[in-house]
Amino acid sequence: MKLNGKKLQIHSICAAVLLIAAAAYASEVVDRVVAVVNDEVISLFELNQAIKPYQEKIREMGYPDDKEREMLFKLREDAINKLIEQKITDQEVKRLNISVGEKEIDASIERIKEVNYMTDEQLRTALSKEGMSLEEYRNKMREEILRARLANMEVKSKIVITNEDIKAYYNKNPDKYGGETKYHLRHILKKSLSFGSQLQKNASRFEMQDILAKLKKGEPFEKAAAKYSDAQSASEGGELGTFSLNSLSTQIRDAVKNLKPGEFSDVVDTEQGYQIFFLQEIVAAKGKAIEDVKPEIEEKLYKEIVEQKFRTWLEDLRRKAHIRIIK
Repeated sequence: MKLNGKKLQIHSICAAVLLIAAAAYASEVVDRVVAVVNDEVISLFELNQAIKPYQEKIREMGYPDDKEREMLFKLREDAINKLIEQKITDQEVKRLNISVGEKEIDASIERIKEVNYMTDEQLRTALSKEGMSLEEYRNKMREEILRARLANMEVKSKIVITNEDIKAYYNKNPDKYGGETKYHLRHILKKSLSFGSQLQKNASRFEMQDILAKLKKGEPFEKAAAKYSDAQSASEGGELGTFSLNSLSTQIRDAVKNLKPGEFSDVVDTEQGYQIFFLQEIVAAKGKAIEDVKPEIEEKLYKEIVEQKFRTWLEDLRRKAHIRIIK
């Protein structure tokens, strides 16, 4: 059967229209809008580029299908929010006319190469593996520098750490800066086997009560330890060592924490057996002077406040912006 020229031309036109429509649909799927921030859009392509490295790592971990889907969904949600925040800050950069020169971008890239011991060629190779050209990397550096300047202008420059702030933090953290008080202890021990009979345990306890009575009558603790204690340190007068309260078990800590140097405890039932503790001395470790730790505290407070203020500032920008996420 023969087709005349007109019919053949019509079929060709239809085929072409279908191909163009298919291509347009594919392009729409790849580049469809996933979010609108004020009058600017975030495309599916941008989102896919942002999550691609992390997506591959999640899939390589071999999680069950349900867990993998859950993690990928969370990754997508976090990435969209991050892109929205970047878009908002970029819009603020434009509004405030913040700029950065090419030489500054060059200097930043050179610092990165220096820190990572990379040549220009090695940097290009590393970027290529990430699917990024040097020009795209320069644009990314430009955006990061601009955002950092915006944060400095809107947040960091307005933060002042006062001497009162530093002093308050210093006083609230005595465990860090105040030095640690330690207790020099001696002890008398009567071992009590965990599998021994109750009669044997009672005998040990009564013996310790008798030793306690002798101590109360004035017998020197070191002599009593050498004479009666089952501990290996008995010949050394029951020398136990120097400890912070936090390093002691609850029973021992409660027994010694209110003692004054030269005083001894009541009989204490411990895992090792029945014991009496003697406080030889309290050793107060020298703390750090506030002037010595001032720069450290100031830096710590600055970082904490910057993070808090930055989040507050960013959340305020989000509230003011017109944001629509398209599922």
